[in-house]
Amino acid sequence: MTEKCGVVGVSLDGRDAARPLYYALYALQHRGQESAGIVTHDGFQQHSHVEMGLVGDAFGEDDLETLNGAAGIGHVRYPTAGSVDSSCAQPFSVSFKSGSLGLSHNGNLVNADEIREELAAAGHAFTSDGDTEVIAHDLARNLLEEDLVRAVKRTMGRIHGSYSLTISHDDTVLGVRDPQGNRPLCIGELEDGYILASESAAIDTLDGELIRDVRPGELVVLQDDGQGFDTYQLVEQEHTAHCFFEHVYFARPDSVIDDTLVYEARRELGRKLWEESGVETDVVMPVPDSGRAFASGYADAASETTADGEPRAESDDGVEFAEGLMKNRYVGRTFIMPTQDERERAVRLKLNPIKSTIEGKTVTVIDDSIVRGTTSTQLVQLLKDCGAEEVHVRIGAPAIVAPCYMGIDMATRDELIAADKSVAEIRDEISADSLAYLSTDAVAEVLEKDRIDLCLGCVTGEYPYDIEGEETDRDVSRPDIGEQQLPADD
Repeated sequence: MTEKCGVVGVSLDGRDAARPLYYALYALQHRGQESAGIVTHDGFQQHSHVEMGLVGDAFGEDDLETLNGAAGIGHVRYPTAGSVDSSCAQPFSVSFKSGSLGLSHNGNLVNADEIREELAAAGHAFTSDGDTEVIAHDLARNLLEEDLVRAVKRTMGRIHGSYSLTISHDDTVLGVRDPQGNRPLCIGELEDGYILASESAAIDTLDGELIRDVRPGELVVLQDDGQGFDTYQLVEQEHTAHCFFEHVYFARPDSVIDDTLVYEARRELGRKLWEESGVETDVVMPVPDSGRAFASGYADAASETTADGEPRAESDDGVEFAEGLMKNRYVGRTFIMPTQDERERAVRLKLNPIKSTIEGKTVTVIDDSIVRGTTSTQLVQLLKDCGAEEVHVRIGAPAIVAPCYMGIDMATRDELIAADKSVAEIRDEISADSLAYLSTDAVAEVLEKDRIDLCLGCVTGEYPYDIEGEETDRDVSRPDIGEQQLPADD
């Protein structure tokens, strides 16, 4: 699986925004490593610097010095829609009759092609194949006839899919979260202004204070002088569709999303995993770093009750938590390896077992997911080669059976091991002694949400958006773009 994107926007009282944006993007680097960019406005003109690569590689001191202005937006990208090149790097900038726009997008539209085709027929020239440019063109078109709030609302009525946006319109910065709240976005207060960011960790980096999440369907407009913000609830829907995988994998553990600290959510998911499918072994160990919080919660729960749910005797410490796998942090992620052989070799390069923790012991290894099954197969073999008597695999999320269309480049159904295999078949394929996943009900309980208020498409095959060829889990349909009238192009 690959990360989604990260977005940020700030409006400050007289201080240049470039450096705070730069630090915030560092805090969001885990959400995308393909490109990084910043757009600022100094009250007279827009300034932009967007490059491929990591934040530290994309910006030098001279680049930051050219980004003048107290308001601006930033973006880190992993491509899930559009090409892997500079044409789709963000923020996307455009100048038009009513001013200049910069736009950063986290998420994925499912009707971008329909809107692009309509706008192209009306004379709009596109420079990329990404959906972010579609949003920018649509918003610019609406701004020719409407004020800022009405223009945003009109665009929200046309685009269908997941999105959290930070937008600069001249020196005004605004944030928008899609009506179902699929992608995270929050508001924070700084010493001399306000910030919008994908995760609260970016606010912490700037010594700010988290105020709250942007509500689904809400527009937040930061005041130009950094003195406050205005909000407009533009769209309201009965149910949300929060991406549960933010809490399982994507977000930083120290971020607060939808009022829940991600680290504590993962620990609680680990406790539920013990309750549902605990197995008495000598040690439980995480796959670093993704399985650590789950394994910690699992071990805590195991110290309180047996696998049968009975209270532990005082003399019984339960399952020992141990770090049995050490991670080489200088090896690239396995999913970027182009061939299966290279992915398998990368697992050996990336993880090294601690023999004294494993040899002669029964082991439970915990991770957040199994996608293709390659890594899990290699891990089980690695532990058995190191002398483990038994290897039991536990996953802190339900099995991934379908692709994600909402901004996570997960895999196709043909690549997903759980798409056409039972748990028993997957267990045999990865050569584990046992395998169990967490239930979707447990996820909903831990996140304190009804299942209908979560996006569970990748684990149920039913989606909260109208996606061609897929089932939905609610009454939803995409806008009929062909019947909508565009404002005049003048």
